[in-house]
Amino acid sequence: MAVRRGKRQRIFQMILKAASAGAVLCLLGAIYWLAIRPRQLHWGATGEELRRVLPGDDTVAQPAFDATRAITIRGRPEDVWPWLVQMGYGRAGFYGWDLIENPGSGRGLRSADSILPEFQLPHTGEILPLSMAAQLEFGLVDPNRTMVWVGREHPPRGVFVWALVPLDGTHTRLISRIRWRYVDDPAGRALGVFTEFADHVAVRAILRGVRDRVEGRKPDSLAWQAAQVAAWLLACGEFAAGLVLVVIVRRRGMAWLVALGAGLMLQFLLYGPAPAWINAALPWLYLAGMAGLPRRLRRTAPQPKETPVTG
Repeated sequence: MAVRRGKRQRIFQMILKAASAGAVLCLLGAIYWLAIRPRQLHWGATGEELRRVLPGDDTVAQPAFDATRAITIRGRPEDVWPWLVQMGYGRAGFYGWDLIENPGSGRGLRSADSILPEFQLPHTGEILPLSMAAQLEFGLVDPNRTMVWVGREHPPRGVFVWALVPLDGTHTRLISRIRWRYVDDPAGRALGVFTEFADHVAVRAILRGVRDRVEGRKPDSLAWQAAQVAAWLLACGEFAAGLVLVVIVRRRGMAWLVALGAGLMLQFLLYGPAPAWINAALPWLYLAGMAGLPRRLRRTAPQPKETPVTG
């Protein structure tokens, strides 16, 4: 009877640990879905821009992902267009996270910092590589106004619209609209989940990269990009370590807070408004705080009861 009771207790403890880890994931998921995602889908865009009808809007019916972002650039549409139209893997790059987006492209890790004449005249139907594994094709190409990328499936499952709207004689709004439908197979769902979280980071960097080149700003060095990517990876590792602690330690309360804190920090690094140097430093400070965690867990662990000695 005692053996059976002990087995039930162990099973109950395993379920409780799994539920604790699941609670962290559910809470972070709810924060992302309710607070972070809506803001990221409309990053930088005005209400009028969200309502604006753009070419290609009707390409994907009932998209699962529908994002409109925008940025103001000091320059005329004809100043922005040459940078915009040459984007692509193996072309000018994407002006964002070069260490992630450009490896293997054949044109080096750095996105272009000048106008490339060979990529200035794309035509409808021309292939546009996004990576070593993914391709789109050019749809509408309306110089100094609109460029549309569409999926190569029939009907297309995704469309990327880039629109230039002049504000005055010296400023232009660059609008990005992305609409896609998830693919109904395991690999497609996995890609959709990855893109769901990464797209906000990538497109925001692209918009800023175009702006900086038009306005003559120098892009971040690859070393500085590497420091920020390393910070993301470290934060991911800290979050995973926190979830493991929730499952393996007796005192789950402290481990639960460590996992939750690491998850919130990761969301802040990816989607928050802090300067890049803070994002690069924050996970290392968190790691320093985690270094003393094993000692604190031992100090708060329950002590074995002493067995009274009878004489």
